[in-house]
Amino acid sequence: MDKIRQILLQRGRQYLTTVRSSLWLIPGLMIGFSVLLALFLIEVDARLDHKWYQDYPHVFGLGADGSRGMLTAIAGSMLTVAGLCFSLTLSTISQASAQYTPRILRNFMRDRTNQFILGYFVSIFAYCLMVLRTIRGADEIKFVPSLAVLTGLILAIGGVLVLIYFIHHIATSLQVSHIITVIEDETVHVIDNIFEDELDSNAETDAPMPPDTVSDIMADAVTNWYPVHSLDSGYVQYVDMDGLTEFAEEHSSVLRMEYGVGQFVGVGTALLMSSVELEDGDEAELNSLFNVYRYRTVEQDVGFGIRQIVDIALKALSPGINDTTTAINCIDYLGVIAGRLANRKLTPPYRIVEGELRVLVMAPSFHDYVGTAFDQIRISGSGNMAIFMRLVKAFALVAERTVTEDRLHTLHKHMELTRVFASETLVTDYEKEKFQEYYERQMERMTLCKA
Repeated sequence: MDKIRQILLQRGRQYLTTVRSSLWLIPGLMIGFSVLLALFLIEVDARLDHKWYQDYPHVFGLGADGSRGMLTAIAGSMLTVAGLCFSLTLSTISQASAQYTPRILRNFMRDRTNQFILGYFVSIFAYCLMVLRTIRGADEIKFVPSLAVLTGLILAIGGVLVLIYFIHHIATSLQVSHIITVIEDETVHVIDNIFEDELDSNAETDAPMPPDTVSDIMADAVTNWYPVHSLDSGYVQYVDMDGLTEFAEEHSSVLRMEYGVGQFVGVGTALLMSSVELEDGDEAELNSLFNVYRYRTVEQDVGFGIRQIVDIALKALSPGINDTTTAINCIDYLGVIAGRLANRKLTPPYRIVEGELRVLVMAPSFHDYVGTAFDQIRISGSGNMAIFMRLVKAFALVAERTVTEDRLHTLHKHMELTRVFASETLVTDYEKEKFQEYYERQMERMTLCKA
């Protein structure tokens, strides 16, 4: 039962991640709600005494023909507007993907505002159809659900406001500053969820060195490791670390992750290594603790959020675009993300239970995150003084939130790399001198904030 539960949980996580970024889930739910609302109001109309409607002829005064005509017009116009909104959304997704990076395409699809607006118009269409089918004229048993018809009119007027807001939202969504901000907010939210604990001022390293048993096990790796092969191909979206630890404890083994969150794994490659030979069925159970799917997601993958902003910066720095301002905006927000990571306890490189090593974890360090964020931008910004200056400023700002010596050393290393690269690629003596002055001021700032 536990194996079945783990497999179901894995599939459930994959399904929830997929439907969250779909354009059909919210509209589908809204259509269902509109149908229920129509049925409810029709039933209420059928049970009410219609004589009191006569006291408000300007509100409930439409007859059968007038109600049919109005609802038909509303239904037709709402479906037309829904088609327009779908077209604008797809056009926006295509334009943003080509202009910035394909990695942000799913962000637009996951946008709750877009999903709600698309759902609003198609749900009004469904509502009007449900009400239209119940209207009866004089040649039949006359029935006009006046309350439901009035509600349809109110929803249609609301649709005008929703359409105006949709146009505003689409225009805002295409602004690069908005795109970068959304990615940064989402990434910071993930950091706060995954790395809840902050480092104290006495911390010296990201995590204490593993016990001697780790070195002994690693020394015997050639002969004592047994591979656990992946049953799927794709990117690792999620890893159940608690499940891995429990499995290793139950089997008195040590597990070594060969792939971490955000990395690509192929069918038949070693997803894990085990210090003991496993039995039939154990491979499937261990695979169920990994979500492997066709694309990366940010839910547990901080590096993917960083990657999206880096891609926007690289596109901006490409010779065909040469948009330094956008690249500088990306560096600023990457500095915010790195600063958030600077004082957090990251995933330790191992799991220990009751003094016994159980899992060797494949997880990025602070050094890895900083390298992912800034290495390629530094290279692509070759010869661009503004990029080099903003990089050293970002490192100095991150240093203000750094409490460990090893992380501060990482930032100093990147500062020095930027200085060397600037001295080699900047062309004029003026640029070199100006950058050197700025570099020295930022180094002094780093020194003072840690004094």
